[in-house]
Amino acid sequence: MVQQITPRELQGRLAAADPPALLDVREPWEQDIARLPGTLDIPMNEVPARLEELPKDRDIVVMCRSGGRSAKIAEYLDRLGYRVANLAGGILAWVQDVDSSLKRY
Repeated sequence: MVQQITPRELQGRLAAADPPALLDVREPWEQDIARLPGTLDIPMNEVPARLEELPKDRDIVVMCRSGGRSAKIAEYLDRLGYRVANLAGGILAWVQDVDSSLKRY
């Protein structure tokens, strides 16, 4: 089972000395509405073909709009040996719990 990380837990991890990589698996039009800075943007269907862009030597937190797509990708990456967690509730939970200045959609 893939680890789930809450938005507040992620906020703390991002402020740490060794923050995780953020993988946003939403579509570009979704990222145009609301996004976290510094994400690696790879739409869900492109992840298998772009694995070489993902770091194997650090934690990765996968995110999407509400956590469903990212959970599937996190499980896939976990099976491949990546150190991965899913952002529970996705960007919608981030907006609700951490940064209400981002637009909900």
